[in-house]
Amino acid sequence: MLDRDPASYHSTHPAVRASQDSARHAMAGNREAWLSLFADGALLQDPVGPSGFDPRGEGYRGKRAIGRFWDDAIGKANLTIQASQRIACANYCAAVLHVTNDLGDGRKTKVDMIGIYEVNQDGKIASLSVYWDWDDLVAQLEALGVR
Repeated sequence: MLDRDPASYHSTHPAVRASQDSARHAMAGNREAWLSLFADGALLQDPVGPSGFDPRGEGYRGKRAIGRFWDDAIGKANLTIQASQRIACANYCAAVLHVTNDLGDGRKTKVDMIGIYEVNQDGKIASLSVYWDWDDLVAQLEALGVR
């Protein structure tokens, strides 16, 4: 399923809808709305594996920990998230995402990601695993004189 204009299209598939809402709330800087998408015991891995956000690569389990991720990563960013494709299967959605972070003064980072959203029977995100290259982001930041 190719994405349509996000302003005019909202999927009826629960996992696709969770992916769309997650991107919308992240771009709007709406912490509480974004956190409300997650089930109480949800697991977030963004990115999957060790990174500067998660040196041990264990992810963030539960809303309190996921809220800390927001504070450390999303809340400090000025994101534009575009999905070129979202594919629904059972209670999952695989989303091909292109994420730009505007750092100001004309400086931007761009990262391609694959997000795997799993929702529970209530349509809440039970797990979100986002695959992207941490080292590429670090290299972009260094080239921009940010790190």
